[in-house]
Amino acid sequence: MATLSQSARPSGRATLQRRETLAGLAFISPWFIGFLIFTAGPMALSLWLSLTRYDVLNPPRFIGLDNYRQLFQDPKFALGLSNSFYYAVLHVPLAIIVALALALMLNRVGKAAGFFRTAFYMPSITPAVAIGTLWLWLLNPRVGLVNKGLALLGIAGPGWTTDPMWIKPGIVLMSLWSVGGTVIIYLAALRNVPNELYEAANIDGATGWKQFRYVTLPLISGTIFFTLIVNTIASLQIFTEVYTMFFGNMESSAAASAGLFYNIYLFRQAFEFLRMGYASAMAWVLFVIILILTVIQLQVSRRWVYYEGG
Repeated sequence: MATLSQSARPSGRATLQRRETLAGLAFISPWFIGFLIFTAGPMALSLWLSLTRYDVLNPPRFIGLDNYRQLFQDPKFALGLSNSFYYAVLHVPLAIIVALALALMLNRVGKAAGFFRTAFYMPSITPAVAIGTLWLWLLNPRVGLVNKGLALLGIAGPGWTTDPMWIKPGIVLMSLWSVGGTVIIYLAALRNVPNELYEAANIDGATGWKQFRYVTLPLISGTIFFTLIVNTIASLQIFTEVYTMFFGNMESSAAASAGLFYNIYLFRQAFEFLRMGYASAMAWVLFVIILILTVIQLQVSRRWVYYEGG
């Protein structure tokens, strides 16, 4: 009897493990099915279309790598990519610095932090089309509030929406208005830093800057790294606000060059010119670029991101 009961235990444990595995698979099956239908499936179809000439009206015709070869000979492809990189290089560090500065101030406000937290976050949930329309008016060189404010300081405001040199900086300025989501993330990270570490640093005579440099930054470095990756990906895919400002209702020669971001050119190839195969090739090139940048950031993060368990 003892032998039978001992041999039955592993069998019962294995049955329980199988049941738990099946239950787990059942719980994740809605997500998995949705992933296959709405993400993996369209990605596979897009990869196939990138190897074809397809205009929606006629069946796809296989052309191999011709779309990719045309991409690297297309001057507007290079222009859109350079504009997107220019924007990302300006926007990402500025967004991190501004959001961290605002989070540090909120962390010291006290009871009023709830109001300011809501106020900072509200622009993040504003529809992107509304943001583009609003900032097209705010940045208007003649009647915009930004230039009127600069005029009060005796500064002649630039042509934010007409001068090719200032179009991308104007878009960066617009994007900083919506850093509220990053502010909330940083605020949560700051409030997770143990007060005991600040007290110990204060006893050791560390100034406010040294406490920030050697206590705060290392302990929130993981959060900064997360927002760095997320903001980089989002910056390279900016579309709605810029399209609303420069291509939705007008298209000046300045906007056509300085405001032609990568995703805008991709959208126009797909839905204005019906070059779905070409647009699919553009999408996969952007995917590979973002993947490479993410891998590089992951490798570099080992030198500056602090993990408590590490």
